[in-house]
Amino acid sequence: MTDLIKVTDDEAIRTVRMNRPDKRNALTLAMYTAMADAIEDAGARKAIRCLVFAGAPGAFSAGNDLQDFVQMASGTGGLGEPIVRFLHVLAGCEKPLVAAVAGNAVGVGTTMLLHCDHVVASSDARFSTPFVSLGLVPEAASSLIAPRRMGHARAFSLLVMGRPMNAAEAKEAGIVNTVVSPADVEAEAYKAAREIAALPPEALLASRRLLRGPLEGIVARIDEEADHYRTRLKSAEAPAAFPPFLPRKR
Repeated sequence: MTDLIKVTDDEAIRTVRMNRPDKRNALTLAMYTAMADAIEDAGARKAIRCLVFAGAPGAFSAGNDLQDFVQMASGTGGLGEPIVRFLHVLAGCEKPLVAAVAGNAVGVGTTMLLHCDHVVASSDARFSTPFVSLGLVPEAASSLIAPRRMGHARAFSLLVMGRPMNAAEAKEAGIVNTVVSPADVEAEAYKAAREIAALPPEALLASRRLLRGPLEGIVARIDEEADHYRTRLKSAEAPAAFPPFLPRKR
């Protein structure tokens, strides 16, 4: 377990907090593994009734660590196994998922929200997915879920053109449930999590399954996107697109 992911339990609520503020919570492979472990472990614990994803003040997540992507592009495996495992575990989680989004949510920081049941965002939150600008493709089954939720036009603007959304736009698009002041994000998220956790568990599970629909199609799309990632990382476009997004050496 990496200390860049903090997992804490408070009665029925498990918090999975991304804790790499100096890198705006850019996710490393080890962080993906720790988050997947935390979700799987929560699934085996009857006492845990709801999970909350949170980040550092001002940065929910900057998305994937591009240094990892540079290494993957120079290797043979394509999108790293810890990333694919996390996406499978996230999609298959049967405990309700709440997110407290403050500040920037980039790449997977946005697409993981499509798997959450309730998202609270700060009024200054910003959602962006620069996949195509990096020579890549959308992930986390976002190419399937986003058009269903917000329509093709909005999904294309976000996922392909890479145009960011502010909190109000994300709420209108159906990514976010509630927009509050930055100071109130986590309190509002935990309020929702406690409300969800207090519901009758069997009825909650059955209702959530009905709302989410069959898992097989989502998993298949995650894998299809991962196959495209493997191809794109080996293309001429992706490695050429990475340098402007990488931190400058001092």
